[in-house]
Amino acid sequence: MLTLDQIRAFVAVAEELHFGRAADRLRMTQPPLSRHIQKLERSIGVTLLERDNRRVVLTDAGRGFLEDARRMLSLVDTAGDRARRIAKGAAGTVRLGFTAVSAISMLGTILRRLTEQLPEIDVILHERVTAGQVDGILRGELDLGLARPPFDIATLDSRVVFREPLCAVVPLGHPLAALGRPLAPDDFDGLPVISYNPVQSRYFHELTIRFLTNAHPRIEQQVHQILTAALLVAAGRGVALAPASARSLGIDGIVFCDLVRGGGDPLDEGDGVAGKPVELHVIWDRGSTNPALWRVLELLPDPGRDDARTVSPDTESGLDRNPPSS
Repeated sequence: MLTLDQIRAFVAVAEELHFGRAADRLRMTQPPLSRHIQKLERSIGVTLLERDNRRVVLTDAGRGFLEDARRMLSLVDTAGDRARRIAKGAAGTVRLGFTAVSAISMLGTILRRLTEQLPEIDVILHERVTAGQVDGILRGELDLGLARPPFDIATLDSRVVFREPLCAVVPLGHPLAALGRPLAPDDFDGLPVISYNPVQSRYFHELTIRFLTNAHPRIEQQVHQILTAALLVAAGRGVALAPASARSLGIDGIVFCDLVRGGGDPLDEGDGVAGKPVELHVIWDRGSTNPALWRVLELLPDPGRDDARTVSPDTESGLDRNPPSS
């Protein structure tokens, strides 16, 4: 078995090429230093140093071993400091889940902040819908998620990190796009609408249904992803509702229109449907023992101390407390 004492002894002798100077450097006498070298050579099974009464010379094997020995000692010297930094959350790994549209609105901002302020934290990205993120956090596969409410609040905590208005997505040249004004629910009466899956994409399904409550549209398709809805709109299959950040998807053949409530009031950053904004939450396991997670949470955007506190999603989002959405 190699020991650190043997490795330190070898490095000192290899660098000094003199047992006396190496012993002084290590603050020990020569006999135990010689025994360290002998035990090291027996453990490895090769001669590392050629020595006689006049000189000490490294063998070819000794020169190769010296490079590795220095790396080992350097690792030992830094391992303790790294362990302390990990324990404080200044280093380590965070596995982050995100959806496609959350990547547009927030992922770049978060990654830039982490690179600048916590460069020793490695972020491993996983693209998943909200249901997949919740499952990943509960299974210990993810530390953090960028997801839409509602969530199972038995073990998960959440905080709002981004709010934006809801918009209409219509084909280029569509009569709605030609109106030149924000659209109200009545404008969608009788039109084909691309909606969202009520289970896998429940959040946007309910936003769509609530906005169109007093209209009589035709639900043509139910999809899982906002990107899919926008692509179907571009193909002329109907119109859809989506968060404003979906404008950045850069899809040709579609136009985004602002929305207003039935009374004519616009929906802006503070309003989604029925007075609630389209929200993006960060979610995590409140029982997590990963110190890096808590440091990352400190750096996440906070749209308002009162509004962005950790809350129960059913009260903050206005949606019922039920299985997660995408």
